[in-house]
Amino acid sequence: MNAPTKIETTLKDWETDQEVRWCPGCGDYAILKAVQRTLPQLGCDPANTVFVSGIGCSSRFPYYIESYGFHTIHGRAPAVATGVKLANPDLDVWLVTGDGDGLSIGGNHMMHVLRRNVNMQIMLFNNEIYGLTKGQYSPTSRIGTSSPSTPAGSIDSPANPCAFALGAGARFVARGFDVSKNLPDVLKAAHAHQGAAFIEIFQNCIVYNKDVFNDFAAPKGADDRQLWLEHGEPMLFAGGAKGLAIDMETLDLKVVDVVDGDWEAAGVLRHNVTNRTIAHMLVELTFGPFPMPLGVIYDDPAPVFEQAVTAENRRLSEGKEPNLAALLAKGQTWTVEA
Repeated sequence: MNAPTKIETTLKDWETDQEVRWCPGCGDYAILKAVQRTLPQLGCDPANTVFVSGIGCSSRFPYYIESYGFHTIHGRAPAVATGVKLANPDLDVWLVTGDGDGLSIGGNHMMHVLRRNVNMQIMLFNNEIYGLTKGQYSPTSRIGTSSPSTPAGSIDSPANPCAFALGAGARFVARGFDVSKNLPDVLKAAHAHQGAAFIEIFQNCIVYNKDVFNDFAAPKGADDRQLWLEHGEPMLFAGGAKGLAIDMETLDLKVVDVVDGDWEAAGVLRHNVTNRTIAHMLVELTFGPFPMPLGVIYDDPAPVFEQAVTAENRRLSEGKEPNLAALLAKGQTWTVEA
């Protein structure tokens, strides 16, 4: 719903002549391929698409997508992407950032692009570490993370990207992980959303934080600890043997057993992507006692920023003649003579 006209392309049309350079085994390779496979399915046009990134391993993305792109400065990708969208609202804008770039130096810019609801897809690659600068702990690193900047283990409480997004007023929040076969479906849902669509993508840093997500994202054996959410469907996991229900005493979520497939008798909730209260509860779940919620967690569109700006500019300029000289001469002026 971003690109005005759909065209037919292939994966090859979205590949560049640049050598893709990440560490061997980096999760970024899988995310890149997922995006390149998804863009043709969406009917996107390379001539109408812009990828904007900040600084970090993830931010090499614009070099590898055959479209327009900006590799900007640390933390400022949301500001540049907002400018792109305001200059040409018809462009299909994708913002690529990481947990350090997007939630540390760029946390303020991320908050504003979300609360303004600028119509773009925001992919935040979360590897819980600073990879490009050689392994320092990041805003999302877990307590106890040992790194060059926390040799005795981190004592910081980690930031929760999806909770941050909801708190900033995001109208679309989703999660996926690098090697998941469901990631393209999450990207498609984000693209269909009118407004700022925030996607946290867990990404394996093979060098500095290897396999940190294996408890739920390992290639094999972790399916039972994933809760893939789908609108209107019951919140089931562990092959349908367990589900999430409301604890009426605490008004929190709880895990319940499902007997003989009767999830309704067990009180399992149906997922409603427009329920903001449940979305907050899902993103705050502690992994271990609970599964990892994945997929589209929240999707409730609201008016987009660039449409409001365009309408305001049109209203303010109505009946007026553009005259730069008159504007510059308006009010107090000074003449400087040599």
